[in-house]
Amino acid sequence: QLRLVESGGGLVQPGGSLRLSCVVHGDIYTFLEIGWYRQTPGNQRELVATIIPARDTKYAESVKGRFAISRDNQRTMHLQMNSLKPEDTAKYYCFARMDRLGVSQDYWGQGTPVTVSS
Repeated sequence: QLRLVESGGGLVQPGGSLRLSCVVHGDIYTFLEIGWYRQTPGNQRELVATIIPARDTKYAESVKGRFAISRDNQRTMHLQMNSLKPEDTAKYYCFARMDRLGVSQDYWGQGTPVTVSS
């Protein structure tokens, strides 16, 4: 069973930085997409940043120039968040879409909370 485990969330002042990490546990097949989403109470989960291997990296307009997604290897991914704003407050989820023997499957972590407040 594949598990995604996030870490690095917390409380930070406006203008500050945080670095989120996601580690993938379990059997890995072909990654179709890996990235970060966020969600606030009463709202839908929204894309923050995503990597489509060997093709593209995408960011939400609201985080371009402030956030950076990266991968150390197949199992570890990060989201560097700089110049944080109160509107970045949300629960951040690691996401992976994998091709397991011809079947596309989505996986989500449990989420890590980020609060931007003075």
